[in-house]
Amino acid sequence: MEYSEIASVSGKGGLFKVVKPTRTGVILESLDDKKQKLVASATQRISVLSDISIYTTTQEGSIPLEDVYKKIYSEFKDDLGVTQTSDPDELKAFIKHVIPEYDEARVYVSDIKKLVNWYGSLLQYAPELLMEKKKEDKPKEAKPKKAASKKKS
Repeated sequence: MEYSEIASVSGKGGLFKVVKPTRTGVILESLDDKKQKLVASATQRISVLSDISIYTTTQEGSIPLEDVYKKIYSEFKDDLGVTQTSDPDELKAFIKHVIPEYDEARVYVSDIKKLVNWYGSLLQYAPELLMEKKKEDKPKEAKPKKAASKKKS
């Protein structure tokens, strides 16, 4: 699974897996155990996780959500120390620890709550998305293939 295959729908809690597009929208399936299907029309606001980023005060102006989650996972694994119901000051301290240069004026507590909630969902239902992908230093050399079978005479 990829970040481009997971979406959030405005007005609906949780995350959804993009199943397939339709003529008038897209078919989504909840990421939880219920696996409820939802047909989202073009009028609903759908955000794919690969398109979401967190505002920063750096020259780039933002950091992709994928990078944020990988950074959180490498440091905290499955124990963030905060939940979406934590005190706003705790949530701000958490995001400041993860992204010291986050833009405090443009990143709201509600955004941090979503970040924490979505992290929990991804950790439970798609943990492979949180781990760093291993990059190979050298491409593997092709080994000559052995003959699969011998000809009979």
